[in-house]
Amino acid sequence: MNHIIRKAAGKAAGKAPLRALCPLLLALFVLVALLAPWLTPHDPTFGRLGDTLLGPGPDHWLGTDQGGHDTLSALIAGTRTSLAGPLAVVLSSTVLGVAVGLFTAWRGGRTDRLAGRVLDILFAFPALLLAILAVALFGKGMTAPVTAMALAYMPYTARLVRGLALQEKARPYIAAYRVQGHSALYTAVRALLPHIAPTLLAQSTVNFGYALLDLAALSFLGLGVQPPTPDWGAMINQGQAAVLQGEPLSAVVPAVAVVVVVVAFTVVGENLGDRLAGRDSDSR
Repeated sequence: MNHIIRKAAGKAAGKAPLRALCPLLLALFVLVALLAPWLTPHDPTFGRLGDTLLGPGPDHWLGTDQGGHDTLSALIAGTRTSLAGPLAVVLSSTVLGVAVGLFTAWRGGRTDRLAGRVLDILFAFPALLLAILAVALFGKGMTAPVTAMALAYMPYTARLVRGLALQEKARPYIAAYRVQGHSALYTAVRALLPHIAPTLLAQSTVNFGYALLDLAALSFLGLGVQPPTPDWGAMINQGQAAVLQGEPLSAVVPAVAVVVVVVAFTVVGENLGDRLAGRDSDSR
């Protein structure tokens, strides 16, 4: 399923209307996440047995789930949880990846080769598998999976930063900083990093969508966010029984939200990459 969504997102990146719409969608979801406590019409953690599996109506616009929770309220509240986890993964993996990539590119030699072997080992572990292993060792929740996935995503950022840093090292402005007597750390952070930051931002945007998809899959398996905390992946899992009883909204709505956000982040990230590479993506 992850592969299908990622492939669809890649194809969608070539559509001009979607490239214009996706940033607006992301801004909307971020706004909903920030204002979630004030937007939920009902308490998303409180369910009434008498309201189980209600269809859409004036009091429950998207109906209720098998626990009597308002689906719209859970969806809105779950936006904050579903975006916070990937944000933590991307921020952590980016900081680690930048540090490793700059250090190995600057030092070169044995340090670079040794770091390359370590990154190759980390590449062998899929992020979701590493997150499941972390849950098995440290228990359910978000802390262990987010930490494990940050380590799994770090090699991609580190390789990207290393390649870009090696290209920038050969440019005259780096030599000028060295001649002026600036330290390697100062040159790397103040001179080199700003030049590679736009490309790094594009990659991090794509990584955010993939991290959201992996964490939603983990919650769907019951290993991520635990009830009663609302989360899109957990909502899909809990809504499976409702689908069989003819009330699919409690599962379909969060599933659509996951797909829309992942596609939007992928489209925005690839569009940024196209612009930075000087390509006109309209020609595709």
